[in-house]
Amino acid sequence: MKLIIGLGNPGKKYEKTRHNIGFMVLDELHTELEKHGINEWSLSKKFNAVVAGCTIGDQKIILAKPMTYMNASGHAVQVIGQFYKATLNDLIVVHDDKDLKLGDIKVQRDRGHAGHNGIKSIIECLKSQNFTRVRVGIAPENEKKMSDVPKFVLGKFGLTERGKVKETIKKATTEVLDLIS
Repeated sequence: MKLIIGLGNPGKKYEKTRHNIGFMVLDELHTELEKHGINEWSLSKKFNAVVAGCTIGDQKIILAKPMTYMNASGHAVQVIGQFYKATLNDLIVVHDDKDLKLGDIKVQRDRGHAGHNGIKSIIECLKSQNFTRVRVGIAPENEKKMSDVPKFVLGKFGLTERGKVKETIKKATTEVLDLIS
């Protein structure tokens, strides 16, 4: 079993913002898993998340996008994990990272939250940081653009960044597919 969580914020207002790149990666991953018969996204009130799933070989794959807003992501992750009896080894969290340049991806396990409130919430709810994270870089070439971090992460990607964003999402999707194969 693999439980893959994409972090972001729900609602039209936050679509295509830097903070929602985790959702974007899961949408791309969902498209890639269509050949394995993944079901359509559906809102689960029990989980407070949008979920989809399929089976590859004998491995169940669950994709989830918490609808709790970033800072409370841990609550949804905890409920989903308990329902599916997922272990920390089963958990893969995909999220934005302002400390990595746009286009860079880092896969890590057992790391602190480094100021990311979604990860902080997950660590607090699971009482562990020992899970896999796919960190997706969103930092601009000019770091001065991040002088107001909340405004930056909640802002949309600029026109000149969009091509790089598509490449980054594909790259992160490949990393997740490698982790589940």
